[in-house]
Amino acid sequence: MTILLMLIPISLVLLGLAVAAFIWAVRRGQFDDLDTPALDILDDDDARGPARASTATAPENDPKAPATDTGRGTERGDAG
Repeated sequence: MTILLMLIPISLVLLGLAVAAFIWAVRRGQFDDLDTPALDILDDDDARGPARASTATAPENDPKAPATDTGRGTERGDAG
């Protein structure tokens, strides 16, 4: 019976912490947009493509510039 004297205050403290965490999350906007995160998993990352290097450092007509792949002809489905 004496264990109840310890468990009841501990449970009330934990309940208070849970309510405080919920209120903090609501005020920080965690529940503002519930649809977009669920749809992000369906987004195709391959469609974005890799980031390309800037051509500002190597002009196209410079013979000393290293050759760069512009991505032409490397699309999926090309026969080669």
